Amino acid sequence: MRQRGVALITAVVLVAIATVLAARVGTDAAIDLHRTAGIAALNQGWQVALGAEAWAAQILNEDIRDTQVDDLSENWARPVPPLPIDGGSIEGTVEDMQGRFNLNNLLKADGSADEVNIARFRRLLRLADVDERWAGALADWLDADTVDTFPDGAEDGVYIGQSPPYRTANGPITTTTELLALPGFTLEDYARVRPHVAALPAGSRINVCTATPLVLAALVEGATDFGDAEALARNRQEGCFPRLEDLRATLDQEQFTALQTAVSENTNWFRLVAIVSIGTSQLTLYSLLERNNAGGVRAVVRSIGTE
Repeated sequence: MRQRGVALITAVVLVAIATVLAARVGTDAAIDLHRTAGIAALNQGWQVALGAEAWAAQILNEDIRDTQVDDLSENWARPVPPLPIDGGSIEGTVEDMQGRFNLNNLLKADGSADEVNIARFRRLLRLADVDERWAGALADWLDADTVDTFPDGAEDGVYIGQSPPYRTANGPITTTTELLALPGFTLEDYARVRPHVAALPAGSRINVCTATPLVLAALVEGATDFGDAEALARNRQEGCFPRLEDLRATLDQEQFTALQTAVSENTNWFRLVAIVSIGTSQLTLYSLLERNNAGGVRAVVRSIGTE
């Protein structure tokens, strides 16, 4: 009788162990299958996003053949609504990055501070309700020397004291998120200024046809504002606004002469934002595109998920 009891308990234990093992194998298989499906979807999404990039490049190439002026009424500026693809959809936009203030323009070609552009960035910060002292701090972050610029600059001595410690860039930035490396520059500050700034090669001009209202207002101290965002958008439905001629009529001759080297009506730098959704997976591609004057377009920087 005792042997039967032992055998019964042994059988129950073996069944329990077998059940646990079967459940574990089934769970692992399900997780592996889900992981494999996710990787396959992301790989597919990446290829689709690259296709969208090639499509954007073709549109930009065709655009420069038709006109030398780049404004928000053109085909490249129209958002692409969700389009069906195998197992999901794709949508995207092309943005004119020269409609923003280029942070790398805070320095001249020789590496010295560009006081005119620093003043413009100060005005932009003030208009965005952000402390304008960050203009001086960023100029020090970019320059190659180790001397703090009075009164707002900071060099390695300040940054090494942070937790964790780090050093200044001492060179051009490749992403506007480097603003967050400035001690005390908050996410709220960044959210206010982000739509109006870019990190492009130094020397790029601001396209007045696509510049944000804050960027336009920051170009010249005391210049006439060309309206709020809604009024500016209405004026741009038919083409470029304001034109350089509008700025000439608004500003005095000295102001316009000083501004001429900083503005234009065309663009070489664009950014594609392509969002691909396949099943439960989503991939966002940020692609910085450079278009030369002959119409050739190349991707300079690609990032996935974040700007």
